[in-house]
Formats: sequence, C-alpha cells, structure tokens
Amino acid sequence: MGFMEKFAKRLRELRLEEGLSTVKLGKAIGVSNTAICRWESCSRVPSILNLIALAQFFKVTTDYLCGLEDD
Repeated sequence: MGFMEKFAKRLRELRLEEGLSTVKLGKAIGVSNTAICRWESCSRVPSILNLIALAQFFKVTTDYLCGLEDD
C-alpha cells in the first residue's frame, strides 16, 4: 500500500471513529466536503497546511496520517 492509500485509509478511519461526516470535518478544518472526499478516494493530495490541520484536529502526528508510523 502506497502513501496515498495509507493516508486515505487512516483519514477515513479517524473521521468515522469520531462519527463525522465529510461536511462536518471539512467545516472543522476549513475545507470543502469535496476536498475530504477527494483525499479519501486518493484523487487529490492535501496541502501541507491541510495535513497539519487534520493532524491537529485528530490529535495524531502527520507521520501517523501518512502511514510512516503506526502509533
């Protein structure tokens, strides 16, 4: 599994664990729900600022989101 697939899988898992829709997550970090959907489907890559926003929101590291670490 490559970087984007790992990122997409972890993003979706974290979002669902929190019981969030793509709309609610998008509003929480200041992006559209379409952006969230595209990240989860591997059709787009988030900017570094959006990656950081996601990590802060979910209280995980960027390395975890990117699949570089497992904890």
